[in-house]
Amino acid sequence: MRFDMTRRRVVITLGLAGLLAAGTATTIALTGPEASQAATTSTAAATRAISCDTKTGGGSFDYDGPSASTKYDSRFSNSAALPQLGKYIPQGIGTWWNWSGKKNLLLVTMYHPGQKSLIVGIDPATNKVVGDVKIAETHAGGITTSMGWAFVQGSTNGIRKYKLSTLAAKLKASGTPTIDPVGPERKVYGASFLTSYGDSLWAGKFNDKGRDKMYEYKIKANGSLVTINKAWEVPTKTQGLLVTKSHFIYSTSFGRKNLSNLYVVRRGQPDLDKAKLSCFRAPSMSEGITEFGGRAYLVFESGAYEYRSDPKTKNVITRLHKASISSLTSLA
Repeated sequence: MRFDMTRRRVVITLGLAGLLAAGTATTIALTGPEASQAATTSTAAATRAISCDTKTGGGSFDYDGPSASTKYDSRFSNSAALPQLGKYIPQGIGTWWNWSGKKNLLLVTMYHPGQKSLIVGIDPATNKVVGDVKIAETHAGGITTSMGWAFVQGSTNGIRKYKLSTLAAKLKASGTPTIDPVGPERKVYGASFLTSYGDSLWAGKFNDKGRDKMYEYKIKANGSLVTINKAWEVPTKTQGLLVTKSHFIYSTSFGRKNLSNLYVVRRGQPDLDKAKLSCFRAPSMSEGITEFGGRAYLVFESGAYEYRSDPKTKNVITRLHKASISSLTSLA
């Protein structure tokens, strides 16, 4: 969840934004299409409502709380347990192929207000944590790897970059060492969620009032990002994104009492009203989503200390959930 509708959490978020703005790194001003987008609000009502499948019953997946939907329960199952839930809140998830020889990692970002955030490495072959590192305080709404770099949300509209060779050494070190970003964060239109596909990074803005936008950025060898002059519409309350050759898969949620939605959208049409898509309910408080080995891995924040003991939390999820990519993309 990007923001909690309580005064205390809003103050924390504003404080984090101020802390990041006052950091030692110099930020880069928005230019080109992102500047014009940022100069206007993005809360205009969508031209039509998107219907999401709420049918329940018949699915075999059993998890805490009420069933989200038949489409979810028939496609997803449990995966790795999320660590450190007694102190940190999970947010983003990304994939790191061949991080150590032929071994692969799932990278999960986690935060605790007022403290350094975490990047946790989970081996998808064993579901075991192989290491973790601390990073400067951030909500850490997204993480991805490409072209020798790890990219993580910094400020609300900023992306930090970390050299993968440095991150690998830190993950293999004892304890929980700290890793610093390389250079200033890249200011973008929105960095609430981010992912990559090939040599492209995708990042956009969470908006609980209506649909918003994301942009594609080409990743250069030095980790710099070049904006592609084309905005893509994203669903209301987007928290995570998975990109395939043919589809966008969005994880959307807001509020511990509400079920999430997963949107499967066929690529090619930036206007959601014109795109071929499918939407169905998922358990509450879904966050980042990534792809590995033909499967989608979805992370939830509902199992963290902040939410798990609250009777208002509809589904308390303490593990990653996984589903085959083909079972999702076949919907649209």
